[in-house]
Amino acid sequence: MSSLQDQLDQITASTRELVPEERLAVGERAVQELLNAGLVEKILPVGATAPEFSLRDSAGRIVRSQDMLSLGPLVLKFFRGRWCPYCTTELEAWRDLYGQIRERGALLVGISPQAERQSDFLCIQHGIPFPVLRDPACELAEQFGLAYTVPEYHREYYLSMLVNIPFIDGEPSWKLPLPATYVIGRDRKVLFAEAHADFRVRPEPDEALHALWAAMPR
Repeated sequence: MSSLQDQLDQITASTRELVPEERLAVGERAVQELLNAGLVEKILPVGATAPEFSLRDSAGRIVRSQDMLSLGPLVLKFFRGRWCPYCTTELEAWRDLYGQIRERGALLVGISPQAERQSDFLCIQHGIPFPVLRDPACELAEQFGLAYTVPEYHREYYLSMLVNIPFIDGEPSWKLPLPATYVIGRDRKVLFAEAHADFRVRPEPDEALHALWAAMPR
């Protein structure tokens, strides 16, 4: 079976075949600016205490971190939205591991700024069995050090691709999270933390699961 990154690299290769170079350059510029800003170096690190949260799932129900952590450790998957093929491919990889995670007594949620209706579409279209929570205007992502505002020139690019982020997210901020994976222990301590300024790069699920299994009783 190919790795997650192999699958993501195939999306990148296909995009480069189909999209003109001058349009690809817009995305490359945005990635480079995030790298230069050093945002990744400022994310909530391993060993820190994760913030508590209450967010709504795709059906509008409130899901509380305190309630989930009372049941077991928690994997948080911050992602940009269902419009991003890299995000949906990554979520499908986690979907296929969800049974193992629950069997071991842990939990998994996806978190994005998109509106509940978009998350509902995502869960149906991609068969996502775990909760997908809405983080309006990336307020929780901000607490994890992941949030940024899409620059004006990149907004125009997204709109030209019919990706209207304010419409998708149901609010006007144009904020997105860096895609990130966190493992949170039952005591709220961060056991695993990885984010990338380049949206085309994601950690392999096995890396996070190694930290998760190590924290659980044998």
